[in-house]
Order: sequence, then C-alpha cells, then structure tokens
Amino acid sequence: MNRNAAQGAGQIIGQIEGRQVVGLDIAKNVFQLHTVDMATGEIVNMQLKRAKVLEHFANRAPCLIGIEACGAAHHWARELTRLGHHVRLIHAKAVRPFVAGNKTDATDARAIWLAVQQPGTKFVGIKNLAQQATLTLHRQRELLMKMKTMQTNALRGLLYEFGAIFAKGRNALLGEIEATLERLAGDMPQYVADSLREQAQRIKALSADIKAIEVRLAAVLRTDRDMKRVAAIPGVGLLTATAAIATMGQASAFKSAPEFCAWLGLVPKQHGTGGRVNLLGISKRGDTYLRTLLIHGARSVLTHAKEPGPWLEQLQARRPAGVAIVAQAAKMARTIWAVTARQQDYQRGYQSTRPQAA
Repeated sequence: MNRNAAQGAGQIIGQIEGRQVVGLDIAKNVFQLHTVDMATGEIVNMQLKRAKVLEHFANRAPCLIGIEACGAAHHWARELTRLGHHVRLIHAKAVRPFVAGNKTDATDARAIWLAVQQPGTKFVGIKNLAQQATLTLHRQRELLMKMKTMQTNALRGLLYEFGAIFAKGRNALLGEIEATLERLAGDMPQYVADSLREQAQRIKALSADIKAIEVRLAAVLRTDRDMKRVAAIPGVGLLTATAAIATMGQASAFKSAPEFCAWLGLVPKQHGTGGRVNLLGISKRGDTYLRTLLIHGARSVLTHAKEPGPWLEQLQARRPAGVAIVAQAAKMARTIWAVTARQQDYQRGYQSTRPQAA
C-alpha cells in the first residue's frame, strides 16, 4: 500500500453524497484500487488479488465504486452491489482523458476515481444476470452466422475452381451440391468430393445450431414483459426485442429517448467551430450489433409495411431511401426506450404531450 499525505481539504476530496469514492481497475488476477481517505486525506493505492476483492469490500462501509465498463465489469458490479456499495460503470472514453503519464494499473485506477466524480459523466447501466445470459445467446448466434457465411462462401469458391456454378442463395448451393459432385466425379478426386460433402454437412449443422439458439431466445421473449412490449413495435422482431432489452441494461441509465438513440449512434455527428455547427452522417457510436438490427428492421418497415403512416410517407417523399431508413430506425429506438422506461404497452398512433408550464 502506497500512502502519501494529500494537501488541502482532505475531508471533501474523494467523497460524493457522503460516500467514500473508490476507483477500481479490474483485471484477470490482480485488481488495483485508488481512493482518498475521508478522515485523514491520505491517498491510498493498493493491489488486491482476485480472491480477496469481495472480502476487502465486505469489511468497508458502503462507498461509491467506479469501474471501467469492460470485460466482467457487470459481474463485479452486481457482486459489489450485493455488499451494499453503490457501483457506477464508466465508458472507457470517459476515463481516457484522465490517464496522465505512463499507462499503468495505478494510473488507470486513479483515472477512474477522477472520472466518476466529474459532473455530467455518462454512466453505463448495470446488466442483470438474465440480460447478460440473453446477450450470450446473441453473441453465440452472431459467431455461428459468421462461420456459416464463411463456410458457404468458401464452398462456393472451391467448387467454382472445378467449373461448377450455383444460383444465388444458400439453399440453392446446398440443394444442388450432391448432384454437382456426382457430375464432377470424373474431374475431381474422390477424397476431395468427400471433403466437400463434409463441409456441406458442417454448414447444415451450423444452421441447426442457429435455429436452436433462436428457439431459446423465443422462450426468453415469452417470459420477459419488457421484451414482449418492445416486440409489438413495427419493425421489431425476436432478435431486436431481446437484444434491445439486454443491451440497454437499465432504462433509467438514460435521461430520455433521444439520449438512448444517441447512445446507439443513430444521430448525426456534429463538427463545428466559431458558433457554426455542421451535421454529418450518423455517429455510429455504441453497440454495432443492435444498431444493425434496428436498421434491418427499419428497412423491413419501409419495404413491407401496409400502412406506414403519414410521417413515414412524407419522409420518403422528400428524402433519399437511406436517410428514411435511418430515421425510422432512430424512431424505433426512441419508442423502445419509451415503452420500457414508462412500463406501458406500445400504442399505434400514440401522441406524447409535454407537461404544461406552471
């Protein structure tokens, strides 16, 4: 433990709302802690082994703990919250400006301690266990989809080397591959044909695994009230509904629907100087996976909706298709936050009203 006397008002440094403030840099085995003792004003830097972290905080009075939102951050936030502490997860971009000098664990912990006390800092909502479990299914499905696409493209390219071509689509490839291999029996060694058949079987097995994950997600949707509310929104299906609630964490982490929309990167990026602000393309910040699902859902609304509504019809008439799709995706994101934060069912044609000034 490294303790140096702090100059100035040590009684007020390192506390928010009467709580001791702690910056905790988590890692795989060794955690770094930074705080300022409220009684003595001393700066405390110490390392904690992973097995000793909960024991250390169990013996402390309730305090405010800042953690950078990274791997296992939500797990440790839940564990420390159970001990009575108040945990705030901070995005890495909000911590980075306070890293001074060489990047070390001690420097990172101090940067977290500083960042958590800054006014206006945006915090990440802590996900519960069910939300993390849902996101795990989505990550598995996303990985299987990538593997399936790579295997399919590779199989199509390998057969093209022997003069075989197929119609567009995965079903056309898998439906015609057996007949194609028999036709190429004279030009292709048998061991190559057997290897390509095995690759086709792997693609079919990946499709079965993806379907099994979607069945599990459907079971989660049926038991979660917030997900069922969100699924009623036009353009929001099984994947978007489950991913949106799981990714959002706590709706209270966002002050408004536009803030949630900005967090997903569906608002214009701004660049300005001298009082003049230029609006560019969307910022594309936040979760890429959820933003992609919203864009696909919005495209489906524009293409297949029987009654798109006057707002969308007027938007399509005056703006390009791509702009209309993004605008619809942003509207869907705002609606998702609204029905979740207010705990009310989706109502088509609902008109929100601002409270009248006193």
